[in-house]
Amino acid sequence: MEWIIKLLFYEGIAQTVIVLSLVISLGILLSRIKIKGVSLGITWIIFSGILLSNFGLKPSGETLHFVKEFGLILFVYSIGLQVGPGFFSSFRKGGVRLNLLAATIVIFGVITTIVIHFISGIPMQTMAGIMSGAITNTPGLGAAQQTYLDLYGVSDSSIATGYAVAYPAGVMGIIFSIILLKFLFKVDNITEYQNFKKNEGDNPEETIKRSFKILNPAIIGKSIKELKKYSDCPYVISRYRDNNGKISIASADTLLESDGDVLVILRKSDKQRVEAIFGGESGLAEDQWQTFDFNVSPRRILVTKEEINGRSLASLKLGKAFGIIVTRINRAGVDLVPRADLKIQIGDRLTVVGAADAVDASADVLGNSIRRLNEPNLIAIFLGIAIGILIGSIPITMPGIPQPVKLGLAGGPLIVAILLSRFGHKFKLVTYTTMSANLMLREVGISLFLACVGLEAGEGFVKTILNGDGLVWMGYALLITVIPLMITGIASRRFFNLNFFSMMGLIAGSTTDPPALAFSGKTAGNDIPAIAYATVYPLTMFLRVLFAQLIIMFA
Repeated sequence: MEWIIKLLFYEGIAQTVIVLSLVISLGILLSRIKIKGVSLGITWIIFSGILLSNFGLKPSGETLHFVKEFGLILFVYSIGLQVGPGFFSSFRKGGVRLNLLAATIVIFGVITTIVIHFISGIPMQTMAGIMSGAITNTPGLGAAQQTYLDLYGVSDSSIATGYAVAYPAGVMGIIFSIILLKFLFKVDNITEYQNFKKNEGDNPEETIKRSFKILNPAIIGKSIKELKKYSDCPYVISRYRDNNGKISIASADTLLESDGDVLVILRKSDKQRVEAIFGGESGLAEDQWQTFDFNVSPRRILVTKEEINGRSLASLKLGKAFGIIVTRINRAGVDLVPRADLKIQIGDRLTVVGAADAVDASADVLGNSIRRLNEPNLIAIFLGIAIGILIGSIPITMPGIPQPVKLGLAGGPLIVAILLSRFGHKFKLVTYTTMSANLMLREVGISLFLACVGLEAGEGFVKTILNGDGLVWMGYALLITVIPLMITGIASRRFFNLNFFSMMGLIAGSTTDPPALAFSGKTAGNDIPAIAYATVYPLTMFLRVLFAQLIIMFA
């Protein structure tokens, strides 16, 4: 028995690993508990950490701090890689609105904190810690501590204590707000997702198929390759039907006859412009475009060769070399219209049409190896994390603020992951990861982070609850958390008709709360909350750190 006691209670690598494993395992088991179908999910890991730490099972402080920050970095970086391809298009679909709503939540939280300070008489520096814990913002805590030290030359332990007590209440309050808003608005996930696809999911970059009738006299008798001078918007003519009803695969040399028809793949936003080129829509349905030529087959081909990554579609010369047509490119679940200057990335799925042997030959050029995609691209992960930490550590000096503002260990890697996933191909960097690999990285990261938070908060949490004003502080933390989220959540639904999946991401991002994001993702069953989270996170992080310093300065 002595060796077990030494293993569990004496600090060391073995103790750290086994304690973290026990905390995470217990938390995941507890996460299966549901009350009326509602579960707190993996946030139970925090409470299992608090429980075990009070039995003396606690690794060293330095070790916990390292594992906590590294787990958070893994989590936010994997989120950035996943949502990066859709991040920039999200601004065209309400990103500015989401950031304004996030800023509103931040400001309401600060106002609530100041009101509680004047009503309760709790020192402002303690309220700064409670506020940072209530919205689970560790960089804000650090900024408040550093600002107080710079102003007064001494530190104040009540800032950290307020944070530790408020943090679990903040996590609970954020998740409670999400659950309450879902109940108030009677949200059904299936209906909500259908509405998202119909409204907010109506991406102008998304592709559609349309049949057009050749009525424009200016293009009659012209070849398809000559049409490019009539418009610079991207579109692809997949099939051509002459005025005798004969259907064929369109090629660059196909001549357009009066009253002929074309099947076109185009962006939704370009529909009117493309229709003007041909003259009008055709009455042909998609199933009327069958060629009945068994030698011609549409097929999806995976891009898996690294030498293809970052090359433009035109430079591959697939049409000239193999006589095929690339009708669309699927990237991260979104169909894009092929255009000459579009850069191909590892993981893209090209839909090609042509003779079977020509399609096979083009597949050899592009790779088309699922096994190759399953191999992790670790250099993109660790190089991106290193760059992200460097960027997150850059001090941003602002007039009137004694301490520089930083994006921190979470904000920097998140931004770099988003940028690399979108623009990494320009540097010949393969950032593609399979969904399963990304999810594993994400879950391991958030589990380590939550376990360390619980272990760190455990002893101080219980002492403050039992011997001090901890319960009162937790109540204040709930007010700081819930009031801004409920006001903004109800307003965003009533007045802006915000989709609930995006609202969950907004709530998690505006409170910079990874547990809430994990809960939202599992509740939604899709990545819509993660996209909203990544959209508002950078601005929110900046504002949270800024206001934490301002509260101390003007106390």
